[in-house]
Amino acid sequence: MTFLLNVIWLVFAGFWLAVGYLIAGIVCCILVVTIPFGLASLRIARYALWPFGRTITERRDAGAPSVIGNVLWILLAGWWIALCHLVTGVALCLTIIGIPLGVANIKLVPVALVPLGREIVPT
Repeated sequence: MTFLLNVIWLVFAGFWLAVGYLIAGIVCCILVVTIPFGLASLRIARYALWPFGRTITERRDAGAPSVIGNVLWILLAGWWIALCHLVTGVALCLTIIGIPLGVANIKLVPVALVPLGREIVPT
């Protein structure tokens, strides 16, 4: 079932979402100061491409730099990216067929809001 949901997600939302995160990650990696954000964006791109069957956990070894980076991320980009995921997820949940896709989009909200110090693991 997760394979089928991932294929449907990939066709309707995942591909373009992953491409957006991939472009943002490449741009952030080109700008040397924002490499941690670029790596986080690349990680989110991989998760956005195939979200079903995986979940987000906090890394225990993440320290104060990830907290400071997350605060900067929230102020500069995280809040509006998370808001876009939330609005899109709610809109997708309005149809019966779109409910799993909406839930997957809402699952992206925490990692889009605070990407540093997170890890994506299989369920």
